[in-house]
Amino acid sequence: MAAVTQKSGGDRVLRVINVALLSLLGLVCLLPFVHMAAKSLSGRAAVSAGRVAFWPIDWTLSTYRYVLQDDLFWRTFQNSAFITIVGTLLALTITTMAAYPLSKPGFKGRKVILLLYVFSMLFYGGMISVYILMRALNLLNTLWCQIIPLVLSQYNLFIMKTFFEGLPEAIEESARIDGAGPARTLVSIVLPLSLPSLATIALFYAVAYWNGYYHAMIFVTRADAKPLQLYLYEMITTTQNLYELDPAQAAGLSSSGIQAAAIVVSSIPILIVYPFLQKYFVHGLTIGSVKG
Repeated sequence: MAAVTQKSGGDRVLRVINVALLSLLGLVCLLPFVHMAAKSLSGRAAVSAGRVAFWPIDWTLSTYRYVLQDDLFWRTFQNSAFITIVGTLLALTITTMAAYPLSKPGFKGRKVILLLYVFSMLFYGGMISVYILMRALNLLNTLWCQIIPLVLSQYNLFIMKTFFEGLPEAIEESARIDGAGPARTLVSIVLPLSLPSLATIALFYAVAYWNGYYHAMIFVTRADAKPLQLYLYEMITTTQNLYELDPAQAAGLSSSGIQAAAIVVSSIPILIVYPFLQKYFVHGLTIGSVKG
């Protein structure tokens, strides 16, 4: 009994330590965003003097008005929304259709195909080859040149494959006995059971698409085809000389405050989506890590 009590006491101490460390880590991750939000809501004098920490000083919404007043902002916002939604759905569909047959040991050519995926993950052809491909397909200065390069991630493919391998084989055998083909089994049986993994992969793809700007920097020169992140990057660099460009408009504004407001605005959509996927996200990561 004493051993059991001692063990239980040790578990409680370990649990308290884990909660304290994870809470501290979460606070460390949250504080930079709180600092950015406070700067975005503070007046120019307080921001320029470096007096803003985690609470706004001289509250103002002028920085947000400056960021949101440009029609090009809303155009690039729509571009990023289209890229994220369409890209995530397309990538999730392709990843699922590739991972499901590769999870079956009896699939012919399985080892060769997996080897090709691993090889392409380790040895990348380079951005020049991708640029040549996009130009040959006449996709430069379009939204599709920002979707196609990220449409399949080998890492996400292997997570999905591992999840499919962990599903009970008896469930699919029952579906085959009832006359369901592979496509019907996948849509009606496997996918409903795979919501945790699907939500995890969808979040990975959505974050990558929403935060992506590198491909747009290379493939896009038209302003109306740029994503939000690239627009914000260019806007942030121009605010360094804000006072020289337009002193009248700069009244009450600081370049640091405008940059903070831009960062907060660009983070809001993902922050809204994540709570709805959190429970599936954690469960999907746990299941995907069981088998190699």
